[in-house]
Amino acid sequence: MVRFLARFEAELKRPLRRRQGSTVMQEPLVMLVIVAIAISLLLFVIYPLYSVLKTSLMQSDGSIGLGVYRGLLAKSYNRRPLANSVRLGAIVAVVGTVIGFIFAYCTTRVSLPFSGFFKVVAMFPMISPPFIMSLATIMLFGNNGLITKQLLRGMVNFRIYGLRGLALVETLAYFPTAYLVLSGVLQAIDPSIEDAARDLGASWWQVFRTVTLPLAIPGIASALLLIFIESLADFGNPIVLSGDYQVLAVQAYLRITGLYDLSGGAALAVILLVPSLIAFFVQKYWVSRKSYVTVTGKPSGQRVGRNEPWVRTAAFVICLILTGVILLFYGTAFVGSFMTLWGVNYDFTLANYHHVFQVAGEYIKDTLFLSTVATPITGILAMIIAFIVVRKEFFGRQALELTSMLSFAVPGTVVGIGYILAFNQPPILLTGTAAIIIILFVFRNMPTGIQSGIAALQQIDPSIEEASCDLGADSGTTFRKITLPLIAPAFFSGLVFSFVRCVTAISAIVFVVSGRWKLITVAVLGSVENSDLAQAAAFCVVIIAMVLSAIGIINLLVYQPWKRGPHRAPKESVISGGTEPWIGTA
Repeated sequence: MVRFLARFEAELKRPLRRRQGSTVMQEPLVMLVIVAIAISLLLFVIYPLYSVLKTSLMQSDGSIGLGVYRGLLAKSYNRRPLANSVRLGAIVAVVGTVIGFIFAYCTTRVSLPFSGFFKVVAMFPMISPPFIMSLATIMLFGNNGLITKQLLRGMVNFRIYGLRGLALVETLAYFPTAYLVLSGVLQAIDPSIEDAARDLGASWWQVFRTVTLPLAIPGIASALLLIFIESLADFGNPIVLSGDYQVLAVQAYLRITGLYDLSGGAALAVILLVPSLIAFFVQKYWVSRKSYVTVTGKPSGQRVGRNEPWVRTAAFVICLILTGVILLFYGTAFVGSFMTLWGVNYDFTLANYHHVFQVAGEYIKDTLFLSTVATPITGILAMIIAFIVVRKEFFGRQALELTSMLSFAVPGTVVGIGYILAFNQPPILLTGTAAIIIILFVFRNMPTGIQSGIAALQQIDPSIEEASCDLGADSGTTFRKITLPLIAPAFFSGLVFSFVRCVTAISAIVFVVSGRWKLITVAVLGSVENSDLAQAAAFCVVIIAMVLSAIGIINLLVYQPWKRGPHRAPKESVISGGTEPWIGTA
C-alpha cells in the first residue's frame, strides 16, 4: 500500500502532458461534423456574399463588368449616402466610445452607490428594438412631440430628422456595446501597475493618461470598430428618422424593394461593405503594433475603487444623467403606448395593446416560433464550432473560424440582400419559407456565441478533457459531459444573445419576410409609417417583455441547473466578469 501511494504521489508530481489540440483523423464522427459545418458555412455565409458580388457585376447586356458601379458613383445623389453613412458612423463611434469609456470607468474604478442599477439601465438598449430610441425621440422632440409642442409650445425646432437626430439615437442605442467591451478591459488591467505608478509619485491624471488609457487601447479600438459597423449597418433608426439625410443601408433597401434594381442594390451593398472591412483591418493593425499584456501568472492585489468625495460625486452625476436620459426615452415609449393617438389625443386607452395581441397576434406567434427554433440551434452550433476550433487540429481550421465569424463583420443589409439573391431560385428555393428566416437567424447570430465559447475554452485546462479521453470517452461524450457544462455561462450568453437578436432583428430580416411569416419588428415599422406612434410604442413594450421573459426562462432552464449541478459553472461569467452572464451578449 505504501509503495502504491508513493507511485501515485510520483505520478501527480510529473508534469502534465499538454496537447495543443488533438487530430481528427482517428475520429470519423468529428471529421464528419467538421465537413458538415464547412459545407453549411460555404452555403449560408460565403454563397450569399458571392451572390451579392456576382449580381453587382452583372451589366444590363448580361456581361460581367463594373458598369453598375460606374453608373452609381457617377451620380452625386448615389455618392452622398456613402459619405453620409461614413460620417454618421464616425460620429457615433467616437461619441459612443467616449461615453462608454466614461461610464465603464465610473462603474469599475470608483466606489459608486447604485452601480448595479446604473449597469442594468445601461443594458436596456441591448434588449430592445433598435428603433425604439427613434420612436421616443419623435414622441418627445418631433413636430407634435411632448416637449416641442406641449411644453415649449413650438418655440424651438429641434430638427431631429437628419444627422442630428440619428447621431443622438444611435449613440444612445450603441454606447452599451462600448461599455461592455471597455468595462471588461478595465477590470482585466492588473491594479498593481497603477498602484506602482502612484507609489512613484504620479498624480491621478498622470496614471490615467500614461497607464490606464494606453492599456485600454485594445478595448477602445474594438469599441470603435463595433459601433462603427453597427452604425453603418443600422436600418431601423435611419428609415424612421433620417429625413433628407440619406444613408447607404436604406438606399440599398429602397433600390431593391422600390425600383427592383437588383444589380444596383447589390452594388450599394458591396459599397457598404467596404468601409466595414477597412475599419476592421485598421483596428487590427492599430492593436497589433504593441503589446498590452498585464495579466500574468503572478498574483496581483485587489483593486480598490477611488473614494475621494469629488470623484464619487462627479461619477455619480455622470451616471445619473446618462441613466436618466435612457429612462426618459423608455418611459416615454411606455407611457405613450397607453395614449389614444400621440401628439393629438392623450387619453388613456388599452386599444393599442388590444391591437397588438388580437389584430397583430400572428406577428407575435411567428416571431416567438421562429426565434425559439433558431435559438437552441445557434447556441449549440456555436459551442461545437468553438470546441472544434480550440481543441482540434485539422487542415483549414483557421479558415473555418474566419468564415464562421464573417457574418458578424458584414452589415445586416448586405446579408439580407445576399440571402434574397442566393435563395430566390432553384436549386435552392427558400424565399417565403420559415427555413430562410431561421437559417439567417442562426448564421447571423452565431459569431458572438462562437467568440464566447472560444474565450471560455481558453480558460479551461485541456488536461481535464484529455483525462476524459484517456479514460475511454470519445470527443462527443467529452464535449457533452465535460466541456459543455464547464462553459455553461458562455452557452447561456450565446442563447440569450441569439434570442434577443432574433426578436429585435430588422436590417437583414426585412428582405426575407413574407406574407406567410411575419415578424413583430416589421409591424413596428408599419405603425411608424402610418404615423401611429402609440401603437408602435405598444409593440416595442411587448418586444421588451418577450425578451425579458425569455432571459428568465433560459436562465431557469439552462444556466441554473448547470450552476447547481456537479459541473458547477463559475460564479462569475467568463464573458462579462459579473454575476449576470447574459450581460456579455455584445
